[in-house]
Amino acid sequence: MDLGIRGRVAVVTAASKGMGRAIAGELAAEGCQVAICSRDAGSIESAAEEIRSAHGVEVYCESVDVTDRDALRAFVEGARRSLGPVSIAVANAGGPPAGRFEDFGADEWLDAFRLNFLGTWTLIRAVLPDMRAQRWGRVVSLTSTSVRQPIDGLILSNGVRASVVGMLKTLAAEYGPENILFNNVGPGLIATDRLLSLAGSRAQQAGVDRAEMIKRLASRTALHRVGRPEEFAWVVAFLCSERASYVTGSSLMIDGGLVKAV
Repeated sequence: MDLGIRGRVAVVTAASKGMGRAIAGELAAEGCQVAICSRDAGSIESAAEEIRSAHGVEVYCESVDVTDRDALRAFVEGARRSLGPVSIAVANAGGPPAGRFEDFGADEWLDAFRLNFLGTWTLIRAVLPDMRAQRWGRVVSLTSTSVRQPIDGLILSNGVRASVVGMLKTLAAEYGPENILFNNVGPGLIATDRLLSLAGSRAQQAGVDRAEMIKRLASRTALHRVGRPEEFAWVVAFLCSERASYVTGSSLMIDGGLVKAV
């Protein structure tokens, strides 16, 4: 299927590896020019070169921490100057630390808010003028299955990511008449460093090795396996496309049937 986005400019944050990297690669495969960032300068430059070589598209990259709002805005401006007006934005970031309610004070909550809410808000504010001028835009935020079914031991993520869903649901209504679509995607058990870290901490608590814990976690899905980053990226690329022109304000779980809610 031709997704109808060849030549569009796409911005993907936290794209040096994992799901962000897979999404940037899939959008490039569809003919998008891509701008990518992450905190690790070496990793993001390597990812950019791999995408250029594999897909023959222009790639703009910078080392950016998404909690630094000035740097994130400057990254989008650099992408605009290098590639042109932005049509697609994928907001990705790492997750806040695991823990329970009494483990965290106000500072940790504020850090989580800056990472997962304000990072997404800043990116949207930076790209929205381009999308409004074109009367075409796609914004996809990577949240978590916790927005449908809270995850034990992830109080910060459960709380803050739900606020992102509320924001994008509101924006979908505000900007729908201008053909700017806003959707959330909730990754389940996807093979990333984040999953390995969470599985490692849970394995230590349970007194088993990490591989056994991943196996136990995967058994909770309908497919009884962990997902691959590219499987996640295929769905995100569709939501970023012309073919998803009647999908907005949605929160789609890409989780192999992990969430049990109807």
